[in-house]
Amino acid sequence: MYIDIHTHAFHPKIAHKAVEHLNGHYDVACAGNGTIDNLLERERKAGIDRCVVLCAATAPAQVIPANSYAISLQRAYPDHVIAFGTVHPGYEQWEAELDRLEAAGIRGIKLHPDFQGFWLSDPRLLPIFEASQGRFVFEMHIGDRISPEKNPSCPYKLAAILDAFPRLQVIAAHFGGYRMWAHALKTLMVRERPNLWFDTSSTTPFATPMLVKKLLAACPPERILFGTDWPLYDPLEERQRIQQMGGLSDSMMDRILSNATALPGLLEREKTRIGAAG
Repeated sequence: MYIDIHTHAFHPKIAHKAVEHLNGHYDVACAGNGTIDNLLERERKAGIDRCVVLCAATAPAQVIPANSYAISLQRAYPDHVIAFGTVHPGYEQWEAELDRLEAAGIRGIKLHPDFQGFWLSDPRLLPIFEASQGRFVFEMHIGDRISPEKNPSCPYKLAAILDAFPRLQVIAAHFGGYRMWAHALKTLMVRERPNLWFDTSSTTPFATPMLVKKLLAACPPERILFGTDWPLYDPLEERQRIQQMGGLSDSMMDRILSNATALPGLLEREKTRIGAAG
């Protein structure tokens, strides 16, 4: 099974505005229109079986609606979508919300500190991480074009979290540091961490082939997860680009596309559903 671990799909009422925001923030022209139908169409053309759709609340008041949308996506497309919910350190009822997500079969949580308006080092996150160990996989946006000390989500902040919570399963987006790959290589990739995976999203459009090869070589091969950051980038184009720039064999590319199936807990919802049906 091939899985795209990093995608976004927005409610039809806000998809256009969300894409405009992404275009402006990242200075790109998004490859998709931001809707779930467009996403699933592009994944099919790329030969991708499942996609993880990430939802993030940019304010505490958005936690409930963002998670309700995630739950609705997973229920509407059970054979194609694995939805990740979200939390926000400013949302005081986070414990009840984690319970709601878990009861609904949501196995992952997305954090994007830069967009959500907090720092990854915010002490309010610590009890959330503690309560989430063994329950959720976290997908965390890491990095930006500014220096680490000014960035809410740099590799050093993530390294501190991984050390403090060794049972917290984390996917570091963008090879552990969008536009901060030198820092990711120095902190997150210097030793193998049993609770850390890396996704490939939003890297190849900005990196040289030499850097892509260096990042691939620095990560344990079973810890590299294919991700596109759709609607920013097209799944088929991203699949071809990383294979070409990384000089990957077909068998290694197949492994990267399939690695997410072994991520603990990610497909637990599906196993439960199949067991109930049998």
